[in-house]
Amino acid sequence: MAIMARTKIEKSELLFTNRYIFNLTLPLLIETILNVTIGMADTIMVSSAGEASVSGVSLVDSLANLFIFMLSAFATGGAVVATQYMGRQDKEHASSSAKQLIQLAFISALACSLILLLGQDFMMDLVFGSIEPDVDAAASGYFLPIVASLPFLAVLNSANAISRSMGRSRITMVVALIMNTINISGNALFIYVFRLGATGAGIASLISRIIASAIMLTVLYNRNLPIHISKVFKPSLEAPMVRRILRIALPSGVENSIFQIGKILTMSIITSIGTAAITANAVMNSIATVTNIPGTAINMAAVTIVGQCCGAGKYDQAEYYAKKLLGVTYLMLLAISVLIFVFMEPIIGLYNLGPESHALTREVVVMILVQTAIFWPPAFSIPNYLRAAGDVKFPMYVSIASMWIFRVTLARILGLNFSMGLMGVCWAMYIDWYARLLFFIPRFKSGRWKTKRVI
Repeated sequence: MAIMARTKIEKSELLFTNRYIFNLTLPLLIETILNVTIGMADTIMVSSAGEASVSGVSLVDSLANLFIFMLSAFATGGAVVATQYMGRQDKEHASSSAKQLIQLAFISALACSLILLLGQDFMMDLVFGSIEPDVDAAASGYFLPIVASLPFLAVLNSANAISRSMGRSRITMVVALIMNTINISGNALFIYVFRLGATGAGIASLISRIIASAIMLTVLYNRNLPIHISKVFKPSLEAPMVRRILRIALPSGVENSIFQIGKILTMSIITSIGTAAITANAVMNSIATVTNIPGTAINMAAVTIVGQCCGAGKYDQAEYYAKKLLGVTYLMLLAISVLIFVFMEPIIGLYNLGPESHALTREVVVMILVQTAIFWPPAFSIPNYLRAAGDVKFPMYVSIASMWIFRVTLARILGLNFSMGLMGVCWAMYIDWYARLLFFIPRFKSGRWKTKRVI
């Protein structure tokens, strides 16, 4: 699928070698696998307590993700600012942006946690309406520890983004391994030994996030690193730097939040279809997350590479590397989609589904594998390159419009009015993807993103 012509550039002038890109991306790939394993482990291990627990975890995650993705915008904003300062070789301002980022992320996440804890019943009823009693019980038990973990997760994501902006992806990989090990061990203890079900999975996630965030803060206190922090617990927000971060973070945050609101509204449609649809959707999302691992990892690497090129004023190289990374993303997503298709039956079997849920899950998984291999890269990688360059408003406008017009409105029409059920909801999502790429490809080719300035 030839999307864009190759950028001509002198190889001797390139800022990054293939070895550097490989050494940056491989740890991110491993880290992403480990992070995804946490979510899958929760779902698979909780499934031993029944389908109601799987559904409860899925519902809470869809609500918590609204705030998690909103808060992740701070990590994105801070990473873009720090990365561009690194490209300019301005380590002092890069370190200043890192400290501001962590403090902003923690304060914002703490506020979100308090709002969620105080309004738990109201929000659950508002978003999901009437759900089956056993699903509601599982969701309530999982809710508290997950919400309590948000401030620690915000600090962890911010610290990870800072480390990647330096090209130190191996550090975040090791911490992800530690967090993954703690989470899996905690799941085994709280779910199988103490029989806490969904609540146990939430507690394990909380503990793992607390420890991982503490480790990453300790790492960033190392003054030998190009970007480091000090006295992070002493509030010292600087208005100019905060504005730079928010200039990237706010549009990304608005986009992420509305995107997640759309997903929650879509989930409310799925809940009205029945438990089998909820369960099949949860399993499909877990498998889709695994399928997207290469794309997610390469997108994280792209922030560092494209961001540093833009910070150095070398926009021709930013374009060159963006196209190169897009090609690699296509190859890897195709390979993993084929691999998962081959082993699809034993993978689905891990979830202990009933006959109805199993049949529906198989149908939607086949579809998402095909769609991901063809349409995911231009729909989700290209806007990531635009954000790394500081072009954040255009992706926001496109994503919001496409979400509401297609993923939400069309999902209700196809899923309920046309009685297509979960398959109708899935088709609405893919049409949303098609709309996104029809805007993002021309935007990238136009070069207008090269006129944006972050620092």
